Amino acid sequence: MKRFLMLAVCCLAIIPVAWAQEGDHLEVGAFADYFRSNQTGTNMVGVGGRAGFALLPHTLFEAEMSYDFNQVFSEGFSNTNGGSLTFVNTGVRTLNGLFGPKVEFGHGAVRPFVEVKGGFVNFQFDARPASFDTFTSQLSDLRAHNWNGAVMPGGGIEAKLGPVGLRLDVGDEMYFRNGTHHNLKAMFGPVFRF
Repeated sequence: MKRFLMLAVCCLAIIPVAWAQEGDHLEVGAFADYFRSNQTGTNMVGVGGRAGFALLPHTLFEAEMSYDFNQVFSEGFSNTNGGSLTFVNTGVRTLNGLFGPKVEFGHGAVRPFVEVKGGFVNFQFDARPASFDTFTSQLSDLRAHNWNGAVMPGGGIEAKLGPVGLRLDVGDEMYFRNGTHHNLKAMFGPVFRF
């Protein structure tokens, strides 16, 4: 028992030393976001940001949020009395919040990775133009409105030169509302590692 305890203490003492040798403890970045909503057939484009910290060498825990700007699509209906057809533009925006682990393969300048993140997707229909005000109102209304649980398995590649790099993520962002809805999500942008 004493030998096992001594071995466990030695292993725990080595972990911080190994973690310090890796050099990349924190990662922050911004990205352009593409979200293809299969439910409505819309292509959403927006911006986002992420932050992550190292749990183990080559494993980061990340949190990210993106805001997809107003996408307009047409909806029509028939009036049974006159037989007319009317088209109305409807503005839809999405707010995505995901968090989870990212596992990197390799330690060179180019690192492929896989990730599995969970969180939420919030859809909002609003006729106002997309602005900082509509973004903050969507954040404040998050608890009261249309948010759906989401999971995104994905992967990508990150290339870095010193502490600065570029990252491309692609995944299937699945949200759950009356069944599972699969949606393509892609993100591209700079990252800074410390």
